[in-house]
Parts: sequence; C-alpha cells; structure tokens
Amino acid sequence: MAKHAGAYRSDKRRKELSRLKKQEEKRQRRLSKKDSTEQDSEMTDSEGKDREQEN
Repeated sequence: MAKHAGAYRSDKRRKELSRLKKQEEKRQRRLSKKDSTEQDSEMTDSEGKDREQEN
C-alpha cells in the first residue's frame, strides 16, 4: 500500500486529473463531431437552394 500519507493523496489526485482529462477529451470529440455535422447540413441546404434557383 502507500508508504506514507502523502502518497495516497497524490495518487488519488493523479487519478482524478486523469479522469478529468479523459472527460474533457470526450467533450471535445462531441463538439467537433457536432460542428462537422452542422457544416455538412449547411452544405446540403445550400446545394438544395442552388437546385431550386436552376428550376
């Protein structure tokens, strides 16, 4: 186990920081996925408008 009391706290803190970092990475992935989806839908909308103008 831990050799002294401080080791437990630092280990616990390290795990917490790791968890927070992982959580932030997931959040960034969700945001980037959402942004790319919005851009795709905007392109589709503009293509639809171009086709309507041609007719």
